Amino acid sequence: MKASAIIVAAGSGSRLGSATPKAFIPLGSRTLLYYSLRTIGQLPALGEAVITVPAGMESAAATEVARAGLKIPVKITPGGIERRQDSVRIALALTSAESELVVIHDAARPFATPTMFEQALRAASEHGAAIAAIATADTLKRVESGSIVATVPRAALYQAQTPQAFRRELLKRAHREALANQIAATDDADLVERLGARVQIIEGSALNLKITTPADLEIAQALAHIRSES
Repeated sequence: MKASAIIVAAGSGSRLGSATPKAFIPLGSRTLLYYSLRTIGQLPALGEAVITVPAGMESAAATEVARAGLKIPVKITPGGIERRQDSVRIALALTSAESELVVIHDAARPFATPTMFEQALRAASEHGAAIAAIATADTLKRVESGSIVATVPRAALYQAQTPQAFRRELLKRAHREALANQIAATDDADLVERLGARVQIIEGSALNLKITTPADLEIAQALAHIRSES
């Protein structure tokens, strides 16, 4: 099946305390965005990519595309001002009608592997929707006013990651419904689930961390350094 990739790179980086938009923060000698672009460049199934960036960062994104050596058509567009969901909807409208599948990835997860993308796309082609996820390892507590009110059983609980892959028409319908009904969600799988569709799980990784805080970035810098020396 033909597939399009959406790279969500429109985050501000405010929680990192950086004036530089998150996807353009250096990780080793490259930006966060570069890592995701390099990874999708290894996927034969992809026919195109759409990247959402903060307004004014289009030229910087084009530079990263060139550095990553992508050989597929790439569209770069300003993303949503506040919500990731809006960025995905904007990018989805720019994907080719010839694509039967769409895989979405956050540039804030620089260590996703080509295998994760391939498995997500394969599962989505078979089942309609699939996401990378890992089983929750920590004990979970429900808290109110700073105090624990319950311990949540962690059996069968998973932490969602990206990449997330979907049949394109299913994802478009999920976003149309969300817009019409003013539904907000933190990931696309949630919107698809609301349609009653089943979403398959493919194996993610604890190394596929999302960089949100300065501590996350510190861990990522150490990991990038180790990998550069191996």
